[in-house]
Amino acid sequence: MVEIYNVTKSYGAKNAISKADEIMALLNLSITMQEGEVFGLVGTNGAGKTTLLRILAGVLKEDDGVVLVDGQKVYNNPEIKKEIFFIPDDPYYFPANKAKDLSDYYACVYPKYSKERFLALMKDFSLNENRHISSFSKGMRKQLAIIIALSAQTKYLLCDETMDGLDPVMRQAAKSLIAKDMTDRGLSAIMTSHNLRELE
Repeated sequence: MVEIYNVTKSYGAKNAISKADEIMALLNLSITMQEGEVFGLVGTNGAGKTTLLRILAGVLKEDDGVVLVDGQKVYNNPEIKKEIFFIPDDPYYFPANKAKDLSDYYACVYPKYSKERFLALMKDFSLNENRHISSFSKGMRKQLAIIIALSAQTKYLLCDETMDGLDPVMRQAAKSLIAKDMTDRGLSAIMTSHNLRELE
């Protein structure tokens, strides 16, 4: 269960002199999300969607308020982070890495990571695990991020515009896989999108 109570987060503008120069990303936000749900976040650019996901992933710390995942605070909590996978809008990959190198890395981070599932999904998506990620197209890199995320077998999946850049066939395949994991193992997903139809 995800519980967010009165969360506020602001960013200081460059060369900010006073509190008035800060940029407010979230202000007194409260949300409760039950397990096994898909929670869609819709908003304009700068509305705070990505900031919220980064706080839930423990990448950022809220200024005020409380964020709990399964009753635990996330920031500086490696144990609960093992149950959360965050796919950013534009994932960064080390240029020299092959897809299998990335899989090996995440297998060290996530205890339930399945290399078998990784290889099966790579085959299903027609991606070569021995190919350098730098040679992948944007859509292929998005597919790889989804494959890694599902192979990690976490309880929570945070997707920031994850379906952008995927063609319709791959988009449907990714949505089907997420839905199957929700049914099979109780995955909970939080997704941002500018596309209302996509979220529906």
